[in-house]
Amino acid sequence: MRIRSLLATLVFAATAMAQSTFTNPVLDHGPDPWVVRYKGSYFYMNTTGKDLQIRKTADMAALDKAAPVVVWTPEPGHAWSKELWAPELHRWGNKWYIYFAADAGKNEDHRIYVVENPSDDPTQGTWTLKGKVADSTDKWAIDASVFEHRGQHYIIWSGWQGDQDGEQDIFIAHMSDPWTIDSPRTLIGKPTYDWELHGDLPGRHVSVNEGPEFLPHGDKLFVTFSANGCWTDFYSLGELEAKANANLLDAKSWTKIDHPFFTTDASAHAFSPGHNGFFNAPNGQNWIVYHANPEAGQGCGIHRSPRIQPFIWNADGTPNFGKPVPINQPMTAPR
Repeated sequence: MRIRSLLATLVFAATAMAQSTFTNPVLDHGPDPWVVRYKGSYFYMNTTGKDLQIRKTADMAALDKAAPVVVWTPEPGHAWSKELWAPELHRWGNKWYIYFAADAGKNEDHRIYVVENPSDDPTQGTWTLKGKVADSTDKWAIDASVFEHRGQHYIIWSGWQGDQDGEQDIFIAHMSDPWTIDSPRTLIGKPTYDWELHGDLPGRHVSVNEGPEFLPHGDKLFVTFSANGCWTDFYSLGELEAKANANLLDAKSWTKIDHPFFTTDASAHAFSPGHNGFFNAPNGQNWIVYHANPEAGQGCGIHRSPRIQPFIWNADGTPNFGKPVPINQPMTAPR
């Protein structure tokens, strides 16, 4: 009986261990991942190119068991009908908003748009297009994210300074409501260091800072961004830093840290890790979500898969994402 009881205990322990661990990637594919936790559920989005989809789950480790729900599909023939990129779900007041980039078929026409839903559950209810979100210059813009700081709302994005491709920079502006920018845009980050200037294409070069994400910690504010062309294996994460009491619309308030924070690790089968987001587990643990390719040279295509892993903070207050956790290496699930 003791042996049988011991075996039963071991089986139970193994089952419990299997249920409390997971391995990356959490989905087979899904570029530009985004996660937000609300009322006990995680809501996940990624780029599909054609519509806006949300997965709802109580367990991020079991994201692949959550069926995607198509919540909004653009009608054809509009400026926002094609190439929907990098959707982000945000709660503003008592409504949900999804910010995304789209065009009518030409990349140079990409702009930021937002849809609204009054339902408490973003996978339910009706999503309504509120329109384009642009500053007065109305230049090429993608990868929008919004955040609130000290009672004020801001939007950050990747865009062009002019009307020609060649460099993507990080901008910030103030918002008066979820679809209105009411300040001039401020350029706070552009590719300058050698490690963020990898962007060669046939016949031309494009330097890239994109995918900005707000990350507060103590008396510091960070904007994490993805550097280099996604078509290279040098795609990586960098950081902009400001003091929490600074004027965020003043370019002089922001400093770019001189080294990357998260880079390709061939041994982990994590090539070009980037375009990240952040979320907190119920126990308060900090997690990063990002995409990466499993092999070299796979670029910006369908091989990019979403991965998650916990991160900590360095003694100087900067985030420490560590190295990408190898695919198929068991990790403790967010709890």
